[in-house]
Amino acid sequence: MAGPFFRKSLTDSGQLRRGLEKDVQHKAIEIANSLLEDGYEEGRAIPIAIAQAKKVRPKSNVTYQVAPVDGDNQWEVRKEGADRATNVFNKKQEALDRANELIDSQNAKVMIHRQDGTMQETKKANN
Repeated sequence: MAGPFFRKSLTDSGQLRRGLEKDVQHKAIEIANSLLEDGYEEGRAIPIAIAQAKKVRPKSNVTYQVAPVDGDNQWEVRKEGADRATNVFNKKQEALDRANELIDSQNAKVMIHRQDGTMQETKKANN
């Protein structure tokens, strides 16, 4: 029977160093160890563990706003509390596309406004 992964072994895996956040890495280690104890081979356990760890990541406290830029025909994506926009786009759909990326990559909540500044909807990751 294969022994459990050690933190160093799994962290050294190239699959885990490719842009995974620390909390996802730690959860993947935990899941991979469990899979190895259940008899999975290392090459199969790592991708399964990564996929599962991404699904159970903790909720984020990060909130972004998608709103019209004052006096302009542009749309901004701004992290709540930030002095400057993260991104500025010519079309609302472009800003919404960026917001969806942030929902996925940062597990963020996004508050979307209408052209007149009123709230349209709030979107967040499906945890």
